[in-house]
Amino acid sequence: MAPAARKIIVHTDVLIDFLTHRSRGRSVLRQIMSRSFCYTTVFNAIELFALARSEREKRAVAEALSSMKILGLNAKNAPAYGRLFASPRKAGTLDLLVAGLCIESKLPLVTGKASDFRGIRGLKVLTPAQLEREYLSVGKR
Repeated sequence: MAPAARKIIVHTDVLIDFLTHRSRGRSVLRQIMSRSFCYTTVFNAIELFALARSEREKRAVAEALSSMKILGLNAKNAPAYGRLFASPRKAGTLDLLVAGLCIESKLPLVTGKASDFRGIRGLKVLTPAQLEREYLSVGKR
């Protein structure tokens, strides 16, 4: 199995898992960050801030996001985004925008919700479980 990507885009669900301590043991985000340079998108940041209810939660989101680069739209790629939105794909608007940023930057997306991105041409999706297997196989060498 190939080693994990050095650069990766982290989706909202992985960030929420980290912020809410849902996972047992070491968080997926911490594992990814120890081996990869992590990005997220402005759309993931928007989702996180929309979910934050208290000032404490908003500070936690800001702190988590401060450790990664946040990617935004580039107007020159509007035609590519237009093709994504014109396709029969039934993903939500934010997911299509996230997918577009991943495709534009040529970086894989790590998400526990891979089925939400199924069928989007040119998008490489990795699940936390796939990354964990890759990290373990690299560690055994």
